[in-house]
Amino acid sequence: MNRRQLILGTGAGLAAGTAALAGAAQAVSKPKPANDDSGCGGGTLKLCEYEPTNMLEVEKTEVPRARYPVIDTHTHFTFAAVVKKGVALSAKRDFIATPEQLLPVMNQRNVRAMVDLTGGYGQGLKETVARYQDAHPERFYIFTEPSYERFLEPNYPKVQAEAIEQAHRDGAKGLKILKTLGLYLRENITAGKLVKIDDPRFDPMWDACGQLNIPVSMHISDPAAFFTPIDRHNERYEELHDHPDWSFYDHDFPKKKDLLEARNRVIARHPKTRFVGLHVANYSVNLGSVAETLDRYPNLTVDIAARLGELGRQPRTARKFFDKYQDRIVFGTDAAPEDPEFFGEMYPYYFRFLETADDCFPYAPTKVPPQGRWNI
Repeated sequence: MNRRQLILGTGAGLAAGTAALAGAAQAVSKPKPANDDSGCGGGTLKLCEYEPTNMLEVEKTEVPRARYPVIDTHTHFTFAAVVKKGVALSAKRDFIATPEQLLPVMNQRNVRAMVDLTGGYGQGLKETVARYQDAHPERFYIFTEPSYERFLEPNYPKVQAEAIEQAHRDGAKGLKILKTLGLYLRENITAGKLVKIDDPRFDPMWDACGQLNIPVSMHISDPAAFFTPIDRHNERYEELHDHPDWSFYDHDFPKKKDLLEARNRVIARHPKTRFVGLHVANYSVNLGSVAETLDRYPNLTVDIAARLGELGRQPRTARKFFDKYQDRIVFGTDAAPEDPEFFGEMYPYYFRFLETADDCFPYAPTKVPPQGRWNI
């Protein structure tokens, strides 16, 4: 019986053909997944244990050192010692790495200088500046942060502006705005309604930075996936499953677009202040939108920190973006060197992405990709 007879036939002929196909299917043994030692059993493999081997054979270029000396404009080697509900409530600092631990790695990777964005304020800032910036000039630069613990003081706008001026006298080279503003800071500091990014109470602070000619590095919002449900459609599912507190979906959190628009209103209101939109202006999955923002606001620059995983998935679009805005993009990694080994191994991934034409390689030195299961 040929294929046409099988399709159009009826009765005994059709039954015979169907039986023949069924017998053939039974005769073919189905391949079974190889047993693994995960303990799942029955060929079942948990997603968290899946570590696929890339079978693509492509050129691999090792780039252990940057071709040119680089300044990492986005690192964190000091943090607030007291944080409640996402808000720093003390000037005291925790130091997670010493200059003696950092400098050998920097020399090995050709990192000329590192900028610690979370240098704190008040006495904590003074200690940070003394320990890193003053002790090792031109190798470390320290930024200050707002003192939100004073937010309820009736003259806070003036107090905060004056604090920026004092921080500058104490050696701060810029101001860092964490996502505390917009996502954590509330009217009663840790309770009540969320304070908006473009709240006019911060206008004197932005103006002070402009008058002092120091940049404002802003991390507002987070990856777009953090504002969507943690379900099977979320490409950052594993990351959010491990860190559910990173999700800003639902509750009383603003939409991502609302956060970006509030930030843009701040930039527009303060044209003499220089802003750095961290993490590719917090919208690396939409470089078209970032380009429009850069075109609209000449006082905005962006960094690429912790966004290789997203830039590397769109190499053609990213290259056009880099070519057009090459004088508006700064190098940064978001390094927090609690683990010196990871800290040292991270840089070659950035250099390989920026300096070579290699295809399909990991974007971080980890077994499981930290942001999503893809290569760049």
